[in-house]
Amino acid sequence: MTRSLELRPRQRIRRTLLLVSLLAFPVTLYYFSPALIIMAGIQGVINGSFVVFAAMFVLSPLLGRLFCGYLCPAGGLQDCVATITTARPRQGRRNYIKYGIWGVWITAVVLVYALIDGHPRLDVLYETEHGVSVMAPQSYIVYYGIVLLIVVPSLIGGRRTFCHYLCWMAPFMVLGTKLGRRLRVPGVRILATPDRCRACATCNSACPMGIDVRAAVQTGGIFDAECIQCGSCVDVCPAQVLSYRMKGGTAGGQRTQTGLRDPRLVKP
Repeated sequence: MTRSLELRPRQRIRRTLLLVSLLAFPVTLYYFSPALIIMAGIQGVINGSFVVFAAMFVLSPLLGRLFCGYLCPAGGLQDCVATITTARPRQGRRNYIKYGIWGVWITAVVLVYALIDGHPRLDVLYETEHGVSVMAPQSYIVYYGIVLLIVVPSLIGGRRTFCHYLCWMAPFMVLGTKLGRRLRVPGVRILATPDRCRACATCNSACPMGIDVRAAVQTGGIFDAECIQCGSCVDVCPAQVLSYRMKGGTAGGQRTQTGLRDPRLVKP
């Protein structure tokens, strides 16, 4: 991390929020559980993780992946690991592993809830102790198992490897964001002014997701599905090339190397 990035108030706030979410993870664990939602469905219950996953999808056209950059406990944990290793994970096709995992899992979730006899009941605190996830001794086995699932890939593969390859929450936000852009819903974007760029690549070093930000700037913004909109590139850029903006989606133009359309090439 560069010193200039450290001094930015927004990044201090972001890291504080991630630290708080990480410290609260023993409390919130079950609200992010991919297994508990299936267990709840079998018993005809809409549980906390069902509500959280639904909220991620519904809010993502407006907020994109801000949750990943500012509030995710798994993100906070991986940022701690980044103090040990700053390697950038291999991407490309490997990023699609999580979509395969998510596809199998979400199919199971849909089937379970489709087979419920009658109307499911809402119980947001399902399987928690007064809202706290980790209380019983056996819960710590689950907790540390999840921690290892997040930490080990990042130690081996590099920064935020779990986000790239294994996260079951990211697809909700990626798909919701793409849907929002398709429907031209105004949402948070990181856009660029390419002619200001000095090609210093400071943004590349700052990006926790290992995105080639310098190349993305030439397309008019960061449209890579792996972008968590943390704003690290925005705050570290000495030429103020990048900025947060609220902007509607695009429906035409050419596709960039990131898989989404270049807004400069959209026909009016």
